[in-house]
Amino acid sequence: MVVLPNEASVAALDPDPGPLAAVTEHGVIATAPGDHVDFVSRFFAPAIGIAEDPVTGAAHCVLTPYWSKRLNKTRLDARQISSRVGVLHCEDHGDRVKLRGNAVFFLSGEITF
Repeated sequence: MVVLPNEASVAALDPDPGPLAAVTEHGVIATAPGDHVDFVSRFFAPAIGIAEDPVTGAAHCVLTPYWSKRLNKTRLDARQISSRVGVLHCEDHGDRVKLRGNAVFFLSGEITF
């Protein structure tokens, strides 16, 4: 996780996927205080074939406790400022994080055992 000073600095990121993939096994979360929400983020994971994830629930499970402690609040509003943009409502419950927001379904199916 990389914490930057402001939303504009996160928005301006344009990482080169090759070198980034070489220095991280999974991905990098970039975050900063938001202009109109508690915090913003972006998630880059070229090492696993994802140049930039549009909205990352797992990243917000890391970000929520960090920002909750830093801002001294347990309910936070967040924006992942990828090209698709996602709004998440995050709650820090100590041993778990609850996330709410709209989802974009990309796959539906049924598994029978």
